Amino acid sequence: MATLDDNLLGTFLKDRRAKLDPAALGFSSTRRRTPGLRREEVAQRANVSTTWYTWLEQGRGGAPSAAVLDRIARALMLTDVEREHLFLLGLGRPPEVHYQAVEGVTPRLQRVLDALELSPAMVRTATWDIVAWNRAAAAVLTDYGRLAAAQRNVLRLIFLDPHARAAQPDWQSVARFVVAAFRADAARAGAASAVKALVEELCRLSPEFDALWRENDVTTHGEGTKHIRHPVAGLIGLEYSAFAVDGRPDLSLVIYNPATAADAERIRLLIAQKAAIVA
Repeated sequence: MATLDDNLLGTFLKDRRAKLDPAALGFSSTRRRTPGLRREEVAQRANVSTTWYTWLEQGRGGAPSAAVLDRIARALMLTDVEREHLFLLGLGRPPEVHYQAVEGVTPRLQRVLDALELSPAMVRTATWDIVAWNRAAAAVLTDYGRLAAAQRNVLRLIFLDPHARAAQPDWQSVARFVVAAFRADAARAGAASAVKALVEELCRLSPEFDALWRENDVTTHGEGTKHIRHPVAGLIGLEYSAFAVDGRPDLSLVIYNPATAADAERIRLLIAQKAAIVA
């Protein structure tokens, strides 16, 4: 028995087409039996034939190409989420990511960071620039607010900052992991060209980075445990997890939870000491 869901792609296209205002897009709004654009108007805007677009809505057009789906998405003025859904229905995969440099995070996301009082947390871009952090991160990891924007980069800190290097009890393993995860993140976000200048800079300034980059390893950030050697509190154990920020493939949220009650108390004291200094 046929169901309304037999042609998910066609149903989605017809629904999006019905939500557009013909007059706002330069088409006459008179003598229309149904709301929205006509099929031929969508085809005109997408630069495809009306017959082929009609077949696509009817489920007989065959598999469209990514380029055609991109044109249809623009013709229907789809949002990023709707465009991704269109590709999943039409091709069974999401569209290629077009990386866009991030300018910051929303106040709501910053409040999420601030709510994690004893868990150092940060938001990083696909190029591993730190664009947001909380008080615990400033006290335990790095006081990013004291750094110039260009210095708030995980790779620059790991490979070029002696203080950040000294904080890693097993620097070699951390460095290898960071390079492999960074490579995977940049590729996943479509940021390969955006990181080219950074990679060239690090290869020039750090022979160790250059050697690791040439190994072409990739890994996910995922979750795990690490230790930080803090100059005041000593060794602090942290369990870390990385999360995607919904709707922002260019951003990742990384949270470090204290591994033990003793680690939590060390972090509490560091935050209190930093607050007293600022006051």
